[in-house]
Amino acid sequence: MRKLRFAYMDFGMGWTEIVRFLILSNVTIFAVQYLFHLDALLAFNFGLVPQLFFAGKVWQLFTYMFLHAGFTHILFNMLALWMFGSALERTWGSRQFIKYYLLTGIGGGLCYALFNMNSPIPTVGASGAIYGLLAAYAVLFPDSVIYVWFVIPLKAKWFALIFGGIEFFASFGQGGGVAHLAHLGGMVIGYVYLKRGRILPHHWGRNLSDWHERRRQAEQWREQQELDKLRREVDELLDKINREGMGSLTPAEQKRLETASRILRERESR
Repeated sequence: MRKLRFAYMDFGMGWTEIVRFLILSNVTIFAVQYLFHLDALLAFNFGLVPQLFFAGKVWQLFTYMFLHAGFTHILFNMLALWMFGSALERTWGSRQFIKYYLLTGIGGGLCYALFNMNSPIPTVGASGAIYGLLAAYAVLFPDSVIYVWFVIPLKAKWFALIFGGIEFFASFGQGGGVAHLAHLGGMVIGYVYLKRGRILPHHWGRNLSDWHERRRQAEQWREQQELDKLRREVDELLDKINREGMGSLTPAEQKRLETASRILRERESR
């Protein structure tokens, strides 16, 4: 798997169909929102206002994902959508990708609304879905490297855990205009959705199982290659002993023979 940089991904790979549609949709709505000064109008009618949602404006649970509160907000959301979303859409296919994206986005919004039922304040943004994509990327490509701020290398699994932890603790003190519960909700719902095979669409579950099987086979192959290498080393050292005697081995060769023999015995006794 290619190394993934936070704020950069291999430009040669291009962007995928649904990711392109989502980014263009979000950017277009953002441009209209700010060019025509429609922030408040759109936020209270199409952002997620828990009080209004439970009063009947149920469409807000969907539309809030396509509004953003500022340039930085949409920039980082769309950048993450491009990076994580493109890799996931290539893996799953467009249909299953958009199902997952909407599930985590709507689920994250619902989590936020349930814990803020009487709030008259709108929340906007695709962050619930984006955190869901991060969770999925960490599950499918846990050892893929993300470069935070282009500098700090971090495996995807640790990156997701750190950001999930930040959102968890931040959710105890909702403030600063950030809907941490939506972020955390999208992440948790996405993780549970992936891990509980019976709630996956059948063919997606089969594809995910196939991916895990291919990964298991690759690990077995690598382990077998390591064992074969150890056996060759042991055979070469034993041949040297037969030709020249035990004293012909250097201290390093003796230690290597003991270590390799012990590893082989342990592996073969499993």
